[in-house]
Order: sequence, then structure tokens, then C-alpha cells
Amino acid sequence: MHFAELTDVEQRVLGCLIEKRWTTPDQYPLTLNALRLACNQATNRDPVTDYDETSVREAAQRLCVYGLARLASGAGSRATKYRHLAEEGLGLEREHLALLCVLLLRGPQTPGELKMRSERMTHLGSLADVERILDELGQRGYAARLERRPGQKEDRFRHLLGGDEAPAAAGAPATWASGVAHEQPHAAAFQEPFAATQSPAAPDTGDLEARVAALEAEVAELRAQLADLLS
Repeated sequence: MHFAELTDVEQRVLGCLIEKRWTTPDQYPLTLNALRLACNQATNRDPVTDYDETSVREAAQRLCVYGLARLASGAGSRATKYRHLAEEGLGLEREHLALLCVLLLRGPQTPGELKMRSERMTHLGSLADVERILDELGQRGYAARLERRPGQKEDRFRHLLGGDEAPAAAGAPATWASGVAHEQPHAAAFQEPFAATQSPAAPDTGDLEARVAALEAEVAELRAQLADLLS
């Protein structure tokens, strides 16, 4: 699967869905409210954000279109719920997803920091294991080693799901004021490997899929509200 980039809120939503699957399995899949709280929690997040419900819902719906998440509300559920599909969408195993998740939620980090912060999701025996997995993520185009800055003694790594430019040089970075994230216009969505070979006249179904995902979420919410009224 080829991709261009995810916006900051999409990165945060995907990271939270991956994290909570293993750290709070009894509460997974996540309701929209639980997902919003996970995105904005003050611990294990850098930066700390204040995304509203609409931003989180729209980001989750776009992830569904990209094949990285899906609605998971059961027939008797009163709330819209989401789960990630990162294993299938990115083709990664648990240990790779755990490190990628920490990078999505906390930004560039050293191998030692990644090992410590991923312990809740998977067990990595040594720093050599972390380095190996980071190398494999790099070969897949999901992570990259950063050049050391003056005074830094250890290498740091970052994820590449937000594009392949350095964070300080990104063309459309998110701006942070008083801990609130302001989402920038979304860049190109995920593209299938065969997209370049399609006929120029082939219809673009991206907008239709996004609308369908949005309608499904709205219907689920209406059903939940109706169930509350009937009860």
C-alpha cells in the first residue's frame, strides 16, 4: 500500500486506536468520546492536544476510507465505535506496530525511549531488537533515523506517516497554541499501487467512499440516540 501523508489529527487517532487495543482491551473498540479523550490525554502524548469531537470523528472516517480503520459498532450498540486495521493496511506485525504507535503519539525518540514506552504493548528483549525493528520499519518506508544535533549522544527516530520531510521543514505543519492542535488541509490520500496504471478517465471514488463512511457513522449515532430515547 502506498501513501502520501496523514494529517496530525489522523496520526493521533491511528496511534490511539493501536495503543488502546493492547493497553485497555476491555474498552476496545473505542467509542467516539473515548477516542477523543485518548487523543487529548495529558500523559504519553507529545504534543498534548485539544481536538474537538468533530475533528476526531472526521479523522476516524478518513482512516476508514484509507483502509486503516473501520466502524465496529455491534447491532445492539448504542454508540459509534472504531477499531484500527493497521496490520492489514500497513502490513505490520505487533512489535512493529507498537514502536510505530509510540512514534505517532510522542514524536521522535531514541531506541531506549521507544523500548521503555512500548512495554505496555509488546515485550522487546533488548535495544538490539528495537534497532532491528526500526531498520525494518525504515526499509518499509515507515520510519527514518534523524541526524544527531549538537550535544545529542544517541540517534533518534521518527515515523514517516506524515510525509518524508523533516518535521521542522514540513510544507504544511500543524501549529500549536496553548496546547490546541489546528489541523492543516489534508494532503493526498492513500493510493493503491496500481493507481498509476489506471485510465485517466477512470472515476475517482474517494469522495463517494468518504461520504458513505460519514453517513454510516451518522446513522449509527442516530440509532444510538433513538435507543436512548426508547429506553
